[in-house]
Amino acid sequence: MSLKLFRSTGYSSILAPGESRVATHPGWLVLATSLWIGFACNVALWRELRSYGSSGLGRELLAGAFIAAACASLLSLLGWRRTLKRTATILLLLAALVAASIWVQGRAMDADLFGQGFRTLLVPGWPSLLRWQFPALLVGIGLVPMLWVWQLQVRRLPGPKQMASNATGMLLGLVVMAVTGWLLLRPG
Repeated sequence: MSLKLFRSTGYSSILAPGESRVATHPGWLVLATSLWIGFACNVALWRELRSYGSSGLGRELLAGAFIAAACASLLSLLGWRRTLKRTATILLLLAALVAASIWVQGRAMDADLFGQGFRTLLVPGWPSLLRWQFPALLVGIGLVPMLWVWQLQVRRLPGPKQMASNATGMLLGLVVMAVTGWLLLRPG
């Protein structure tokens, strides 16, 4: 009579040798989420592409890289097993709300945008909510990536490897933020 504890309780999948190769490394989730927020949720970039203008396209790409690097730094800081997907979901939801609100209201991307209050950035007025574009944008740039994040199987790394991965991602994000911030703020 043999003891078949692992097969009967479902713990055999944790010990299977091929499972760690199938799941995605947490760094790829951080990178994909950050790039989505930096470029797909960048209203100024899409307005520049829509107007076929190349005068501000480089600046908007730099701004997208800056936003993506900031998100990568934050996601790397909170990139632990229990917090990574939750943090990615919150960031995707906030980015989708802000982008859809700015797009539907047709607000200008200038310094006065943040002066009108943070609440108006997250939730537009009632007339804007009744348009079909607002829920369509929320589904397209918010809900779809959130569903992708939650269905993705993320590899479990041992503590020291996870810490090294988080530190590397955060440092790379901070370096890219510094470089793109310098390029955005330099005169001329």
